Amino acid sequence: MSYTVTFWGTRGSIPTPGVHTARYGGNTSCVAVSGARDQLVILDAGSGIRLLGRELMRVASMPMNLDILLSHTHWDHIQGLPFFQPLNTRGNSVRIYGAAQAGVPLEEILDRQMDPVVFPVPLKALAADLQVTEVTGGTFEIDGFLVEAFRLRHPGTTLGYKLVPVKGGRTMAYLTDNELGSGGSYDVPDDWRSQLVRFLRGVDTLIHDGMYSEAMIESRAGWGHSTPEQAVALAWEAGVRRLVLFHHEPEHDDGAVDALVIGARSFAAARAPGLVVEAAMEGMSLTL
Repeated sequence: MSYTVTFWGTRGSIPTPGVHTARYGGNTSCVAVSGARDQLVILDAGSGIRLLGRELMRVASMPMNLDILLSHTHWDHIQGLPFFQPLNTRGNSVRIYGAAQAGVPLEEILDRQMDPVVFPVPLKALAADLQVTEVTGGTFEIDGFLVEAFRLRHPGTTLGYKLVPVKGGRTMAYLTDNELGSGGSYDVPDDWRSQLVRFLRGVDTLIHDGMYSEAMIESRAGWGHSTPEQAVALAWEAGVRRLVLFHHEPEHDDGAVDALVIGARSFAAARAPGLVVEAAMEGMSLTL
């Protein structure tokens, strides 16, 4: 099975529109995985999902059945949901998967984001049929993919996802907001790193957090993010063919991201020969 991975939002923390971020993009996290016919899985619902929703409505000829996998519910990963046009269209069905946070159910978190004190239209007023399913880990099947969830090192309950085509084909993984260094205190087992490497075995394309430079990570240890070099080392250890750096730091303009990519490719040439290293750009598509 062949499918396409398209980046609709690549930025971390907060949208950063402007001429200095135009090339890599200023919208926050959203990636669409599309296959034959109407097969579509959406990874995260940052501000980039607004543009995706507009495109889906433009080409739609019948009601849509959409699946959204949320890595976690920090604002930059859910802030686009209120503006996702398919949610406001009767006949559409939208299924959202993700984790509860600190004992608060996922549906309640999404509902709070659209409370009347901060947003004019409540979640329950949307016209589409909305189903929210909580995920803690393990494996489930949606839309032609076997999805496996894995707990990441990031504040709150944050999940990475591996997508394996049911009918065969290349596997991808989406691990945004993940701290590969030793900073922070997270509710993960002592052998978390080795478990992560096993989780990624057989993955062709890995989308991974590469938010901080090596200089920045020293002062931001424990914030739940990684450097491009750390992501390269993980990809090499797991035998991944292609690494896509993601969740770009909001203070980094296009030139700064360019520099990080150059550094990561140089590091890979010495430490991970054969690994393809790219940085996610808004509008970029990969065929697997």
